Amino acid sequence: MADETMVIRRASEHTASPMAFDPSPSASPLERGDSRHVSTVAPLRSKFVGMDLGGPVGNQDCTPETPETADTEISQDSSIATGLLLTNPPAGIVPIRKSAYALPAASLTFKDLSFSLPATKCASCKAPSGGGEAGRQLILEPCSGHFEAGEMVALMGPSGCGKTTLLDMLAMKKTSKYEGEVLVNGLPRDRLFRRIAAYVGQDDMMPPHWKVREAIKFNAALKRQPNRAHENVEGWIEVLLETFGLSGVAESYIGNQEVRGISGGQRRRVTLARGVAAHASLLFCDEPTSGLSATDAESCVKALRTVAKRLGVMCMVVIHQPRNEVAQLFDQLVLLTSGPGRVAYCGPMAKAQSYLADRGLPVPANINPTDYFMDIVTPGTRQDRSSQLVAAFWHVQKPQVDLMVEQARQRKGQNVREMLGCDSKVRAIRSPYAVSFCSQLASLLRRKVMITVRNPVALGLPLFVPVVQGVIVGYMFEGIGQKDLLRQVMFVFCLLTMLCLAGTMSLIVLITERTLMKYETSEALYSEAAASLATFLIDVPLALLGAVLNILIMTSFAQLDAHIFSMVFSWSILLFFVYDSLFAFIGAVAADVRQAQTIATPFVSIFMLFNGFVVSKKDSPVPLHWLFDISPNSYAMQAIVVTMAKEDDNQFEGQMLLDQFGYHEVDNAFGIEVLVGMVVVFRVLQQLGLMYLNGVQR
Repeated sequence: MADETMVIRRASEHTASPMAFDPSPSASPLERGDSRHVSTVAPLRSKFVGMDLGGPVGNQDCTPETPETADTEISQDSSIATGLLLTNPPAGIVPIRKSAYALPAASLTFKDLSFSLPATKCASCKAPSGGGEAGRQLILEPCSGHFEAGEMVALMGPSGCGKTTLLDMLAMKKTSKYEGEVLVNGLPRDRLFRRIAAYVGQDDMMPPHWKVREAIKFNAALKRQPNRAHENVEGWIEVLLETFGLSGVAESYIGNQEVRGISGGQRRRVTLARGVAAHASLLFCDEPTSGLSATDAESCVKALRTVAKRLGVMCMVVIHQPRNEVAQLFDQLVLLTSGPGRVAYCGPMAKAQSYLADRGLPVPANINPTDYFMDIVTPGTRQDRSSQLVAAFWHVQKPQVDLMVEQARQRKGQNVREMLGCDSKVRAIRSPYAVSFCSQLASLLRRKVMITVRNPVALGLPLFVPVVQGVIVGYMFEGIGQKDLLRQVMFVFCLLTMLCLAGTMSLIVLITERTLMKYETSEALYSEAAASLATFLIDVPLALLGAVLNILIMTSFAQLDAHIFSMVFSWSILLFFVYDSLFAFIGAVAADVRQAQTIATPFVSIFMLFNGFVVSKKDSPVPLHWLFDISPNSYAMQAIVVTMAKEDDNQFEGQMLLDQFGYHEVDNAFGIEVLVGMVVVFRVLQQLGLMYLNGVQR
């Protein structure tokens, strides 16, 4: 076997320190997702599987692969080796050599990070002895640390110790105010930070009619780094599917409670694979193994370790009591205790047991070390030694950690822009998004079309329901166009009212999709504008088609004259766009469905009541006359009824009806301008609501 394809070093050697990234070479075929070389993985895999991964391999050179020492053939072998390591990850004691095609190195340094909340009045929320600001409850005491590129970091501790809080602050996900400083390569984070970071949260937020392969490819395509230059990501997707045990369900739906799909554990692995697919230099995972079997959890963490070592990714994982084989896969351990959150240990995972033994707390025989760690840092348990460990940390470890942090702050590495644009051919990086607006829109449209076509409800509700309503109500008003004018006006009122109320059905879908959008935009996959435009281009034509069918069916039953039909149709369509924009705005600003219905009710009620037919302007109190001026139904009813009165054979009756309702002939252009203006205003407010309201709160 060629030495250049060998990626496993002697198990007795320690892992080499992080090596500098050489940005000069372009990505190798498999690492950039070239599917042409995937077929070569299968025959080569047998050679890697047959190796004694834990045994010596001779005096192999442990330096990283470099383009200077590898020709094109070897480069391809190197990329294949990465894929093989992912699909057949070695044990935790086996060092993995860093690839020459690794991602730009990103170290993470944090100093005095702390978080507190406003103190409550309940007795159980009394101020901690550790202090904190007056009137605030301390959740996490100031903590510091430094981790290099390629390291696997475990965050452990009992519930309420601040593990997720610390992870969110480091990942720039914390929406509440916190104290402290976070640096990447010795430099402050900026708006481009999300370009080099990926976050795997506790929630598996994905459309149920999405397929597994599509979900992973979505992230890989929208967060591809410019210096990777991998336009074709199919090879990378195949590797990830096999790595996380998803090849067998690659074409299955994600599913949920209503849609049959993959299992909960498989959904968790899809979420983890989407995070890895982003090719980010920093990967933050919040309990990625929750809901997985012990075997699946070990396989997933092994895959994360391979990504970290092979591609130089700093991977930080919140994990609960992993078994010993999983714990050995981590390089560093941050052990927290609660009440408030405090650091009990921060150092190499391999030295944690000896550190505790030196403190008089040796791990008992036949006990999982991580179980013991949790026992002694959980306040209130029989084995609680949290106060002793916190005091030992401040006395023994904290001076060393502070010195390491200060040294890291003085070392200035690449900033995010340099990491992203290290290839001179890549234009200057300014956008927080990895791909252009058009690419975002194309991916979103592709997904929207697929999940809409696959979902019978998404197609049936906007089309089937209006047709059924049109047939039933239209049949009730059959031949109304040949009857007296008052009955025709009643028909128009019913038609416009049904058109207004039809949009309320979309509120649930709008809020559900908005929640998914907020999770994905927080990862800088795409912008809110791209999401709203994709929804507009798919959902609005469907709803418009349903409205057109409804109007055509009802007017056909009514047998209206051609001129009256044209007025009814044109004003109905204009009214449709007003209410569609209104409900889109409400769906963007409302916190949930109940609040959306509460907000929509006064709008719909006022617009439908103050239209001249139910309540006439001349009969209403003068202070309420302005409501007629903002009611789109009022302009539509007046234009249609005036046209009907002019076309009626009995002009005297027509004029009497106009006087009764307070309608009079006016220039319809003004009404059209008002309705178009309302559409524009509601759409602008919708966009602002999507951008600044109802974000993921952490």
